Amino acid sequence: MSGIETARLRTALAAVLWLTLCQNTAQADVAPAPAATATQPKAAAPDTAPAWRRLNTEAFARKQDDIYFADRSTGWYGNGKGLVYRTRDGGETWSKQWEQPGTFVRALGFVDADVGILGNIGPDSFPGATDPLPLYRTTDGGASWAPVERIDGPAPVGICAIDVLHSEYINAGVLDRRTTLRAGGRVGGPAFLATSRDLGRTWTSVDMSAHTAMILDVKFVNEQVGFIAGASHSDVAQSHARILKTRDGGRSWHAVYESRRPYEITWKMSFPSERVGYVTVQNYDPETAVVQRYVAKTVDGGETWSELPLVADHKVREFGVGFVDELHGWVGATPNGFETRDGGKTWTPGRFGATSNKFRIVRDAKGTSVFAIGPEVYKLDLPAAAR
Repeated sequence: MSGIETARLRTALAAVLWLTLCQNTAQADVAPAPAATATQPKAAAPDTAPAWRRLNTEAFARKQDDIYFADRSTGWYGNGKGLVYRTRDGGETWSKQWEQPGTFVRALGFVDADVGILGNIGPDSFPGATDPLPLYRTTDGGASWAPVERIDGPAPVGICAIDVLHSEYINAGVLDRRTTLRAGGRVGGPAFLATSRDLGRTWTSVDMSAHTAMILDVKFVNEQVGFIAGASHSDVAQSHARILKTRDGGRSWHAVYESRRPYEITWKMSFPSERVGYVTVQNYDPETAVVQRYVAKTVDGGETWSELPLVADHKVREFGVGFVDELHGWVGATPNGFETRDGGKTWTPGRFGATSNKFRIVRDAKGTSVFAIGPEVYKLDLPAAAR
């Protein structure tokens, strides 16, 4: 084969791989989860523990990306059709609040029941995504959304994640509270991280391409320490999953984890404590002999990471992750999700639908609610003692 033919073959392969990535992360139809097979953990015996239940939301054939709750009663979710829904009763009923075709609602974050931020994936990413504006803001609980007009620095092309950090500080001798918002993106690149300290009115954005080719998720555990779920290359065939850490509030970043295998990117993060965290690792290797799937875990505040075997099955692709404490958590995946009660040592099939992209955990004095969003929305209610 000539050099030209080889180059053409590599180009064609890369295009097919990237199309597969887009279809699996946003556009693929999802079938019901199959029964456990020899390559999947067998379900545990039935017990009386609280069970996931599917909420009454509008039918949606593809993966929906984010859900957010200001408290256990008030929440929102959005999807790639530019739709935002709201609940005032903990997810029992939902009403459509906003619709803007061309806007791909990839991420949501709310300061309280009124003020919120919406992240749009941006154009040239997925079919139907034509809106070039990366961020929107609401001050009326999502009834209306206005574009963010001031972004200092290079504006993000698209957003995949929004982090809301509430912290306390001493203000003129009085204990006060402040909120820092961060928005990062996007899948496939380029990588930008925007920060707001005035409840989303104005933002400062920085180019993160020197550290990561993509930003898939952002999480700060306190004002100084934060993490980015990223990837080493914008071409998934050459990419390794990468995690970045900052110890100085985002002024500097360094890599703390990188997978050894190509065709991998990170996806979502969950930190049940400042010491313990979990990150899903997506694998797109077309070679069917590559079957092992992993979750990355830290127990020392993100300084070092280990890889936990999730399942040996080439069909599995990971998405969201959520932990209610350091041991008990869930991973969303296709064709089915997984649950662990021992910090990832063992996993059993999850019963919260396929392709769950985001888990949100909301607590109050009465108990804990866990929400999982994919094509459908599921909810798990835990009593206060089960946190």
